[in-house]
Amino acid sequence: MTKDPERKRFYGSITVSDRGQIVIPAEARRDFNIEVGDKLLVLGDLDAGLALMKASSLLEKQPGFFAFMAGKPQASNKEDKG
Repeated sequence: MTKDPERKRFYGSITVSDRGQIVIPAEARRDFNIEVGDKLLVLGDLDAGLALMKASSLLEKQPGFFAFMAGKPQASNKEDKG
């Protein structure tokens, strides 16, 4: 799979308020279909920085993610072969 440079974006810079709030630029909200009330996840890598992701996007790609993070066993579609 080749990486398409047309899919990369720079939305500008933002300022963190004294309450720790940020404003996501309107163009970014449009591109990622972020609407009022949407839940965003804040992911972090101490070396690389922070990233935001819509919680609904993660659930579509990895439906068992939150159960996994909570340490709950997941149902499997595969039969045990033991």
